[in-house]
Amino acid sequence: MNSAKAALDQLILVTGPARSGKSEWAEHLAICSTKQVIYIATSQVNPNDIEWQTRILQHQHRRPSEWITLEIPVKLPETLDAYANQESCILVDSLGTWLANILEQDEQTWNETLERIINSLLKASGDVILVAEETGWGVVPSFPIGRLFRDRLGTLIRRVGVISQSVYLVTGGHVLNLSLLGMPLPN
Repeated sequence: MNSAKAALDQLILVTGPARSGKSEWAEHLAICSTKQVIYIATSQVNPNDIEWQTRILQHQHRRPSEWITLEIPVKLPETLDAYANQESCILVDSLGTWLANILEQDEQTWNETLERIINSLLKASGDVILVAEETGWGVVPSFPIGRLFRDRLGTLIRRVGVISQSVYLVTGGHVLNLSLLGMPLPN
């Protein structure tokens, strides 16, 4: 797809609801880069959660065998600093899972982590594709931890979207390039 090829050599955010095809679109963009893909899986393996293991296996089976996979549940900024270069295409799946792994951080530590990830993305060279879940379109969670997750993820997605050259929304089996259809919020 020509439009996907033209969108690379930049920071790309792919967002949308559950089971929308976000990961598949991000994987398509990574393939179009023709670079060595480094897939950063942010999930933590839990052998007692069979359903989660099944999801992980589905993602693994879909990825080309020549891709390098790194399991990075927490140290995402450090990993981006180490691997993002002109020869590579980094695909991070997903920001929501990464956030869930560090959700217990207090507000000050979270704000420092947020600034660290944004700075790592700003310094990154080559292609970086980030997958992120949209959780704020539903009802307000009734539990504080749910509201904290939703609010932090919304802030993270917004901050990443502002610095991304391309932002895609995947929903209903369709991909929308928000960078072409919309406009950024005023500062």
